[in-house]
Amino acid sequence: MLKTYAYPRFPYRRSDEQQAGTARRHPVVVIGAGPIGLTAALECAARGIPAVVLDDNDTVSIGSRAVCYAKRPLEIWDRLGLGERMAERGIRWQVGKVFFHDDLVYTFDLLPETGHKMPAMVNLQQYYLEESLVDACDKSPLVDLRWKHKLISLSQEPDHAVLTVETPDGIFRMEADWVIACDGANSDTRRMVGGGFTGQFFQDRFLIADVVMKAAFPTERWFWFDPPFHRNQSVLLHKQCDDVWRIDFQLGWDADPDEEKKPENVIPRIQAMLGKDVEFELEWVSVYQFACRRIDNFRYGRVLFAGDAAHQVSPFGARGANTGVQDIDNLFWKLKLVIDGKAPETLIDSYHEERAFAADDNLLNSTRATDFITPKSKGSRVLRDAVLALAEHEPFARKMVNSGRLSTPTPYLHSSLNTPDESPFGGLMKPGTNCADAPIEADGQRGWFLKNLPTGFSLLCFGKAPAAKDIRADGVSAQVLVAGRDFIDVEGLLKQRYDGGDGTVYLLRPDHHVAARWRAFDEQKIQAALRRACGRY
Repeated sequence: MLKTYAYPRFPYRRSDEQQAGTARRHPVVVIGAGPIGLTAALECAARGIPAVVLDDNDTVSIGSRAVCYAKRPLEIWDRLGLGERMAERGIRWQVGKVFFHDDLVYTFDLLPETGHKMPAMVNLQQYYLEESLVDACDKSPLVDLRWKHKLISLSQEPDHAVLTVETPDGIFRMEADWVIACDGANSDTRRMVGGGFTGQFFQDRFLIADVVMKAAFPTERWFWFDPPFHRNQSVLLHKQCDDVWRIDFQLGWDADPDEEKKPENVIPRIQAMLGKDVEFELEWVSVYQFACRRIDNFRYGRVLFAGDAAHQVSPFGARGANTGVQDIDNLFWKLKLVIDGKAPETLIDSYHEERAFAADDNLLNSTRATDFITPKSKGSRVLRDAVLALAEHEPFARKMVNSGRLSTPTPYLHSSLNTPDESPFGGLMKPGTNCADAPIEADGQRGWFLKNLPTGFSLLCFGKAPAAKDIRADGVSAQVLVAGRDFIDVEGLLKQRYDGGDGTVYLLRPDHHVAARWRAFDEQKIQAALRRACGRY
């Protein structure tokens, strides 16, 4: 039990198909009701796809676990109706500080510019996130949450999968057109399909201590290298809700996990950090060894992998859950087109193409951070400490300091779904990049650009409005949105961020990524790019 949180118990119920004793076919079955699986179910519902979620437990995650949620996942949850609630409930922050010994050597700002709806980061205990997601799922008529349902075997036919499920009332079978495996780093589903999961385990251990206390620390991320209260190791501090503070202590590979978790060993570490006069209570303690691994293919027939079931990274940089949410964002618009017969099934293969590329980018960043935080040799340690010493006075050295490059979206710059530029553009909105937000006014109401985009493809146009209201290709349409006609770019930030000169047109994917852009509206070029973005190369 936690001091600040009481775990809910969600009711188990016997499903209609289990009572009938006949296997029923479902469009989508999600394995795992963690943040990624629940997001998958809500994404299904948002696109009109009924989803069944199976979870072998009946409550939310034990301990606060993931706590940092980045701007891009917050924008995705906002599209699903949860972003504002999370931003209000959580602790917003954007400034981080890095210390070497007692000295502040580096300060960074994750979002130095204004004009974005979502904050750079929100700290929120994972159990609060999951409760919100469960509540949203329970309110959706298209989501069937089934607690105490454990997948024990899976087989595949050419057009569906057969699942054998164990419940308190016995074992039954069900079928699914598509299975979304979100059952974590130790995924049973991955084992059932024979998926490879390779990478690197790091020979170090860290202690997580969630501590309840009243403290004067600002709502920033503080990271210490070799502080006086924990010599030759590193420490990370974050604020969460309910006066809970997350403290990570590097322990070293020789540490005994069972011994280090004992209160009589944890409390002196915290007292050395905070001072003996600071009152606090232990909320949750865990010791972990981290790894950087990913699955060899995100798709195995009718089974698709997301989140930690597909990739595992070290916690430095908050790249775990944030990356998993972006997996779901990438997958379901493609799945919807395939289910509706508007795109070839091969479009699903671009899910692996784009998200494996993003996973590899995250693994690289996570590995580099881990190597910097935990040097593997005396020479590496000397070099790292020299960088930290220089960073206090030399700006060039600050770029080399790596206490965890915090989660940012990986652009799909080389995706087969992109149409390459044929004209020069400024700014960051290249094909494959997630769309930047900006304040707008539509129908007399102030709002935000991303929130006003349609669920399908769209065409963002600057300058003279084209006559067409949408462009169609092979049954797929892109809705035309013209700045100045359909909405007002109230601060001019949209034009600035998209280099929106007169006549400029952007084709935007349903997951709010740029598919193509031109300096003039050309229906034939747009249709070709739309086909390409739907996997019709």
